[in-house]
Amino acid sequence: MTFPRMASFKTHAAFTRHLNNLQLTLPCAELVENGPESPLAQTIHVHDLKIGNRFCILPMEGWDGTADGKPSELTRRRWQNFGRSGAKLIWGGEAVAVRHDGRANPNQMVINVENLPEIGSLRAELVATHEAEFSTAADLVIGLQLTHAGRFAKPDSHDRMQPRTAQRNSILDTRCGITDDSALFSDDEIATLIEDFITAAVLAEQAGFQFVDIKHCHGYLGHELLSGVDRPGKFGGSFENRTRFLREIVAGIRSRTSSLEIGVRVSIFDFLPFTQGPDGVGIAEENGDPRLIFGGDSTGVGIDLHEPKKFFSLLQSLGIELVCTTAGSPYYNPHIQRPAFFPPSDGYKPPEDPLVGVSRQIQATAELKRLHPNLTLVGSGYSYFQEWLPHVSQEVIQRGWVDSIGLGRMVLSYPELPADVLAGRTMARKKVCRTFSDCTTSARKGMVSGCYPLDPFYKERGTVGGSDN
Repeated sequence: MTFPRMASFKTHAAFTRHLNNLQLTLPCAELVENGPESPLAQTIHVHDLKIGNRFCILPMEGWDGTADGKPSELTRRRWQNFGRSGAKLIWGGEAVAVRHDGRANPNQMVINVENLPEIGSLRAELVATHEAEFSTAADLVIGLQLTHAGRFAKPDSHDRMQPRTAQRNSILDTRCGITDDSALFSDDEIATLIEDFITAAVLAEQAGFQFVDIKHCHGYLGHELLSGVDRPGKFGGSFENRTRFLREIVAGIRSRTSSLEIGVRVSIFDFLPFTQGPDGVGIAEENGDPRLIFGGDSTGVGIDLHEPKKFFSLLQSLGIELVCTTAGSPYYNPHIQRPAFFPPSDGYKPPEDPLVGVSRQIQATAELKRLHPNLTLVGSGYSYFQEWLPHVSQEVIQRGWVDSIGLGRMVLSYPELPADVLAGRTMARKKVCRTFSDCTTSARKGMVSGCYPLDPFYKERGTVGGSDN
């Protein structure tokens, strides 16, 4: 199964013809506007926050912190790149664990009292870089994503999983080495974790962050709780119970902070775990249970937005306006979460043209935006568009399908993309992310965060991660 590469579409007509052949309803502007009147240059107001344009840096999982969870010089380099990107919304730039056992890798940052000065200086350096490049940071909004990796935790070794789960899942339990109930969080342990999230948010406000994201995506603990229909006790079963974790964290943050905003990044739909078929192409696991999928339908490979709609209504009722949409998990169905032409080393060949996966996310986000117009939605998956990213982004913003364009892996190879697009400069083709998935493969092998194919810094630096941090 082969698909044309994005780089092969040299003209607008060629690209849109391919979209039509795939029967995808994806708008794509022929010309990208620049200057202050561009749709991508318009400001967003979220309560008292002013966001200066429609580009957002998405939170990525860092693999270049120190053993005790502080930022390294490599982390600082990445964050300075976020500052010079020109994006006015920084959705954490980083997933930061609220405590040691919640780290997804042993070089992920951890927020605590000991680490706070260096995490605060990381933010300050980003702001200073942005001010030096763009004269002002008054319209720059920076948050911090707070997380516990749950069943995908690897706090002490790149090679050893130490999972903590919300409920049993036969397929994922097998993949994570779970054989009994000892990995399950008890209700009391979740109550303690809620306090850890609240404490982390208080520290984030002290460090100068304007909002925190309570992570509910990609198979990590918050996301797994949303699908915990088989979990007994007060954090499982009913929708009310499955959202208690979020509601109690929000209440605690509101009671102990002064002006901190709250955001949520959520996988708005999910599929069954996928595995390699006989030809290497991804296929859904046959014995998976579709009941355990938040936002999935009874087939396990389709979307049902009934509960995500309820979740968005809940967010609105809680006064949460910042929402970042994504899908699935990089661990068990990456083709719906982060469509790529080249799969990561532990993945599978894409079972569909990756544009289908990008469109699936954009359409689902657009439907949720239509039903919740007062929420500010940041979309994901746009890096796959490559040279056509600005063209599609302008149109979905113009049509009100989403409020902000989230960029993740693209800013590892091409951090200046937002600034170049807004200024009307020709995109630097040699920096454009080609979805080689090396940023994922390198992390799986314990290497530090970065774009090895396209960023000369990482090519020249070497390959071993963590040891010199």
